[in-house]
Amino acid sequence: MKKLSGTTVQKGIALGPVLVLKKREQTLEKRKAADPESEILRLEKAVDQAALQLQRLYEKAVREAEEAGRAIIEGHQMLLEAVGAAGDTFSGLFARMEDEYMRARAEDVKDISSRLMRSLTGKKETDPASMAPSIIVAEDLTPSETIGMDKEKILGFVTIHGSVNSHTAILAKLRNIPALTGVPLNLDEIHTGMRALVDGFQGEVIFEPSEELCARAVRRMREEKETSLLLQTLKGKETVTSGGKRIRLYANIGSTEDVGAVLENDGEGIGLFRSEFLYLGRNDFPTEEEQFTAYRQVLQAMGDRDVIIRTMDIGADKQAAYFQLGQEHNPAMGYRGIRICLKQPEIFRTQLRALLRAAVFGRLSVMYPMITSVEEVEQILAIVEEVRRKLEKLQVPHQMPKQGIMIETPADL
Repeated sequence: MKKLSGTTVQKGIALGPVLVLKKREQTLEKRKAADPESEILRLEKAVDQAALQLQRLYEKAVREAEEAGRAIIEGHQMLLEAVGAAGDTFSGLFARMEDEYMRARAEDVKDISSRLMRSLTGKKETDPASMAPSIIVAEDLTPSETIGMDKEKILGFVTIHGSVNSHTAILAKLRNIPALTGVPLNLDEIHTGMRALVDGFQGEVIFEPSEELCARAVRRMREEKETSLLLQTLKGKETVTSGGKRIRLYANIGSTEDVGAVLENDGEGIGLFRSEFLYLGRNDFPTEEEQFTAYRQVLQAMGDRDVIIRTMDIGADKQAAYFQLGQEHNPAMGYRGIRICLKQPEIFRTQLRALLRAAVFGRLSVMYPMITSVEEVEQILAIVEEVRRKLEKLQVPHQMPKQGIMIETPADL
């Protein structure tokens, strides 16, 4: 029995045989072309072949209603011009960027470059759809490999490399597949057919687990399945009251990891994204880029569904030491939520910039919490307009979302 820890990408329990996917090294042979015209024709043929492969993956994503997968393949179709050494150059460029989201895009460039190289060299693609139900173990996985797999046969993902912001991670969340990354694996010691237990709640993978651990995992999986089956009976049905009134059933979430469950359970939108959870469990304020990445991921995953994000509501039972809020007799009525934002407007502006930039990627509405007066609303709108003008002046892509307020405190409005 061998236990290893990693970073949880998607919670859940998976138990089953391992399928090890190892990367095949591709080398680019540089030689002088005797017949340039035939080489150009060969390149054009390879591009056409790669484009056809991408189109098939795109159609698969459409059939399975994988909106994020469809968006990934659309991006790959646009990146198809990256080939050979150019692909390595641009992949390295992305990998060296400071922004974590942009670093994760290096895998997209490498993915499409490798696809075109296989077409040029006549190497066949691995067919991930033909696999038996397995826990996928790999150094890393390309987005197209993940999209091409039969999702009914993927029990879990365990990878050495990868990012929680990668497309593969996003797809694991959307498909609600237990997944770990950053696991210190030695792939020479892990073999296809070995038994593995993936615990996405504890962030652990156990190879060749004991019978006792397997039995415990089976019980937990059975309990989760029973709950899921009960909910499945309601999936796809119209949300109508006994009086015949049609209502919209939205979900509340606290992180990007929750989006997979929303889509899996037929959520019609997100009624409340509690953005304060981006501020918790850390030693400093989340940057504009960190927030922008999180908001954008949720909006892209939800597609044309509504997403309502509440600006941070730190205070009361949600404390972050670096805010230095101090102790209050009644924190729920004290210095929290929008009062912090208006007292420390730069914190508010950072979040607003991220929200307005992310609004380009979906149907965003922003809600301001703990409102007690019309004056507060006027102050908020003035700061929002200031942020919008600055983004416009800097020519940063942005969009004004719908805006609303949460009135939950005793006050005269």
